Amino acid sequence: MQPIRIITLGFELKGEIDNYESMWFTRSWSGIGQIELRINRYKRHVEHLIKNNLIMINPKKVFIIKHREIELDENGKATENWLIKGLSLKALTSQRQTLPPSHTAYDNKQGNTETVLKHYVDRNIVNPADIRRRMDQVILAENQNRGPSISWQSRFKNLAEELSEISLITGTGWDISVDFTLNKFVFDTQEGNNLTAGQVVLPPVIFSPQFESLQSLHYTESELNYKNAAYVGGQGEGVDRRIVEIGDASGIDRHEIFIDARDVEEKDENEQPIPESQVIQTLTDRGNHQLSELLQEEYLEGQVLTKSPFKYEEDYDLGDIVTIQSVDWGVTMDTRITEVKEIYETGGYKLEATFGNNRPTLIKKIKQELSQISGEVRR
Repeated sequence: MQPIRIITLGFELKGEIDNYESMWFTRSWSGIGQIELRINRYKRHVEHLIKNNLIMINPKKVFIIKHREIELDENGKATENWLIKGLSLKALTSQRQTLPPSHTAYDNKQGNTETVLKHYVDRNIVNPADIRRRMDQVILAENQNRGPSISWQSRFKNLAEELSEISLITGTGWDISVDFTLNKFVFDTQEGNNLTAGQVVLPPVIFSPQFESLQSLHYTESELNYKNAAYVGGQGEGVDRRIVEIGDASGIDRHEIFIDARDVEEKDENEQPIPESQVIQTLTDRGNHQLSELLQEEYLEGQVLTKSPFKYEEDYDLGDIVTIQSVDWGVTMDTRITEVKEIYETGGYKLEATFGNNRPTLIKKIKQELSQISGEVRR
């Protein structure tokens, strides 16, 4: 079994365990990973598997315990197992809302993706105006100005959700790892490698049942959530309301949506008019952000063969862009590995991967619909 270490939030090692009943955990490129561990309560060091202690596989795979439960049945001690659940360190960001500066309605930031992501973490966790909001354990890695340019504004949104949205739009990943030299949690951004069949810089990675690198593959093609044209409504009423149109599809291929963006300001903090071109660009960016969540038509999930020609974390890793192919189905896609699930059981070890964005859940669809009628617009 994969050994795990139990560590306190003060970086004190409490014990190492490798004889648990089962464990699985997920790593997510844009979202927050999770872990689930089952272990008999009579085993050594189990008493340290308590809320807010850390389960560490390695410094980049660290989870904070948030839930545990146990039950007793007629089999007694043999099945008296703790069920431990936790979230990756990225979940620390879910404990904060994005507070705007006192002199403006929104916290606006424009620049490369890494700069924008670290701006919101800095203002709400590392160096917030209110000292009570600071997490002393969290620091920012040096800014390397990675990722495409993006313009963002935020106001009382969950910080983790904002970081996830920015990541999904730009393709830039983010993570929080442990630095034992400094005894700190380090927030940083990530860029995956291009390992697709069409490039010649790095050895390509092609996941395919025909190449004995995929054990199973689930493919979905859907237009249930598809939009490719938008009318973005800014400030004003009736015929005087500013409307920006996005998308040039026509006829039966055109799928429209209205995006309420009346929160986009047309005056600055000094009540001076913002240039019209800048307002239109902000509305255009808002529309493109919304459409980027609605353009996903193809979804791929698969179980990777652990003994395939490609070795996990050596030939490929979370965030890399690879080629997925099923000759029988006529499907070939270049797509990012957005989630990896590692499963450890007495019967062995296996991997499951998600390629591209997850299929939208009912809850996500409802949130997207509600965002259109909310006063605080969700991009």
